Amino acid sequence: MSNVDRISTLGDLIGGGLSDATAIGAPDRSGLTYGGLRDLADRTIASLNGMGIGRNDRVALVLPNGPEMATAFVTVGCGATTAPLNPGYKAEEFDFYLSDLSAKALVILQGLENPARAVAAARGIPIVELAPVTDGAAGDFDLLAPEGLSGAPATGGYAEAGDIALVLHTSGTTARPKIVPLSQVNVAASAQNIAGTLALTPEDTCLNVMPLFHIHGLIAAVLSSLAAGGSVVCTPGFNAFKFFGWFDAVNPSWYTAVPTMHQAILGMVARRPAGAGMGRLRFVRSSSASLPPQVMTEMEQVFGVPVIEAYGMTEAAHQMASNPLPPRSRFAGSVGLAAGPEIAIMDEDGKILAADDIGEVVIRGRNVTAGYENNPDANAKSFTDSWFRTGDQGFLDADGYLRLTGRLKELINRGGEKVSPLEVDTVLMDHPAVAQIVTFAMPHAKLGEEVAAAVVLQEGISVTEQELRDFANARLAGFKVPRKIVFLAEIPKGATGKLQRIGLAQKLGLAE
Repeated sequence: MSNVDRISTLGDLIGGGLSDATAIGAPDRSGLTYGGLRDLADRTIASLNGMGIGRNDRVALVLPNGPEMATAFVTVGCGATTAPLNPGYKAEEFDFYLSDLSAKALVILQGLENPARAVAAARGIPIVELAPVTDGAAGDFDLLAPEGLSGAPATGGYAEAGDIALVLHTSGTTARPKIVPLSQVNVAASAQNIAGTLALTPEDTCLNVMPLFHIHGLIAAVLSSLAAGGSVVCTPGFNAFKFFGWFDAVNPSWYTAVPTMHQAILGMVARRPAGAGMGRLRFVRSSSASLPPQVMTEMEQVFGVPVIEAYGMTEAAHQMASNPLPPRSRFAGSVGLAAGPEIAIMDEDGKILAADDIGEVVIRGRNVTAGYENNPDANAKSFTDSWFRTGDQGFLDADGYLRLTGRLKELINRGGEKVSPLEVDTVLMDHPAVAQIVTFAMPHAKLGEEVAAAVVLQEGISVTEQELRDFANARLAGFKVPRKIVFLAEIPKGATGKLQRIGLAQKLGLAE
């Protein structure tokens, strides 16, 4: 049995780090060691079991970004099922998610005023306070049970490989959000895949700026670091103005973020003191959305290290493909090689396609969910001959590098002509006035859909809509040129910082 196969739970994952090595920390605070993290896992499982909560019982986590959120996710997940929720949700959203999850308890930061409290109380869901240990290491905490909550769980102790470690909802941009259950094996395998791809070691330190209610931060930053015996330093959340202060305090060897965050960080580089170096940084990782090639080039020039673009989704416990580290080749505009699961390209009839043929990206492997919960229709559409259909369109080149052409549901159908928003984005990003762009579908009475784009301009540079259209027209087929370009100070983003294509026409008042 390989080492990868032996590590099949979160308990296994945190078992390998040296007892006195730092596992999880925060800027300007002493970190929690692996020995401390394992002790915390023992205490947390005992506390939960004493409340009647055990394996496969769902515990909603409503905690601000930071080390306590990271340690709660890991340690609660060692003995129960975690359901991290965005603390920024409104009461109506908490009501939907807490109900849909059938949460056995809500774990919330002691003293945190949040609508989740009232919603949980109204639904009769026990509220468990997470109390950080005063003057303790970053991430250390106690769980305080509400009065009267006690009992014995159906099954206690540490979770086993087939138990569910994590449940998350899909984004639900076009339909009711679907519940994605991820097993202990799924998350452990994905963490190891990422650690292997990035050649992480116990010497590595990740600076986490990603939200910890999302698969990217949870698996790529936190669990991959723990899988390697390294450390992850958790900030209060992304803040471009504070990034380099954290960076200098932590001296990380890597960080991972979404493209909009990378672009915001680039905007802060001019404020760095002259001669300020990048410390021991050895690479930067980007995932969760397509990284414009122009941004990748600028980042590598500024940081002086390779930028590794990866491809992930919730149903795969995050990573599916990644560009490799040097000296192997990486390509702007490609999300790299299969990096964990098998990857193939499939047509609508379920046939696996040859190299360079465009179709739907499909995956299978240890990190892939067994299926959506209580949703046979979605599962029937999403699985074909054991392959999971990602909903992304792309092709594999002759060397096995995956190149995405867009989300199938985001492709613009202009009178029967299919337009990839990514292609239009990439072309217009070459214009010196364009800082950010997102191309999207705008309703059209005769064509069904028309091409539109929202643009943020570079500071101090102006351009007209017609000038941008002329620029695009010289480089794209006429039907791909945006008929409408809207200039914005900021493009609407989701909770994780991803630009939102679907529904943007309605948000901008362009829907008929």
